Amino acid sequence: MKHYNIPIFISHFGCPNDCAFCNQKKINGKETDITAEDIKETVERYLKTLPKKSKKEVAFFGGTFTGISQRLQIEYLEVVKEYLDSGEIDGIRVSTRPDYISDEILKILKKYGVTTIELGVQSLDEKVLEKTDRFYPVQKVEEASNLIKKYGIELGIQLMLGLPDSTFESDYQTALKTVSLKPDIARIYPTLVISQTKLAKMYKNKQYIPLSIEEGIKRAVKIYSLLEINGINIIRVGLQPTEELSDRETVLAGPYHPAFRELVVGEIYYRFLKQFNHDILEVEANQKVISTIIGLNKRNKIRLKNRLKVRIDNALTKDKIRIKEKKYEWREILTFILREE
Repeated sequence: MKHYNIPIFISHFGCPNDCAFCNQKKINGKETDITAEDIKETVERYLKTLPKKSKKEVAFFGGTFTGISQRLQIEYLEVVKEYLDSGEIDGIRVSTRPDYISDEILKILKKYGVTTIELGVQSLDEKVLEKTDRFYPVQKVEEASNLIKKYGIELGIQLMLGLPDSTFESDYQTALKTVSLKPDIARIYPTLVISQTKLAKMYKNKQYIPLSIEEGIKRAVKIYSLLEINGINIIRVGLQPTEELSDRETVLAGPYHPAFRELVVGEIYYRFLKQFNHDILEVEANQKVISTIIGLNKRNKIRLKNRLKVRIDNALTKDKIRIKEKKYEWREILTFILREE
């Protein structure tokens, strides 16, 4: 069943500090806080257009939801819970910081029907967290994750690649620690330099060098493979394309691409396929993955010097390809990536 989020942006409201990379007003395209009536109007508008037979969740994005006052949290959640109780939506998701989770907070969220909590972990390297003005002991992430699971709420982890003082290895170690937390879902974001942030000043003063697109893909490939092979549902790779993010006055630098996930998954296929030295590399696959195997703008076909020939075989499931009569499962491909030097 197709899944849809009904997004409610609470801007920067609730966030206890300004992280070096963050300008929520630019990312969300919102500059004002919302009222209960605003939420009701948004939900009603989306429900009129979304397919009846689909999974729908109201998602509170931006800011730190559990950092706002309990009164306001309850006011917002009361509006949405009516739609949950009536069956018009299937869940409520909120985003927050690991150090803004407690038994008291979780009792409220559970009472009002919150089904998913995404923690903006970003990194599990305390040196990186300090550099980005987002410090909390890594132990807090483990405590918050365990507490969320104890309440039977779906756990999400958000990771950022290429933050100041991070390295390929430190980002990968963060991913390894994330696997140990056993989240249900994850998001992977390459760090972008957004205007009017501390990171923008660091970039202009040459104190921070952002990842290139190729470097961003390289870091994401191994982390994506690790999370996926451990059964973690990766619900987004790269920031959602918006008009603001397409504006070079907003995104000053960094590996932004509207199809970043496709680039990452395409790279996984490329690395696996390039090991074969066949004069003609014939790959059979389900039509739903053909374009990814070929690569965005035929990227993989070009790099494989047009040896790549792809044929549709819908008898194959999306997680299998066939090369010279031998089937390879997606899990085997991910394992190959993780074993690469």
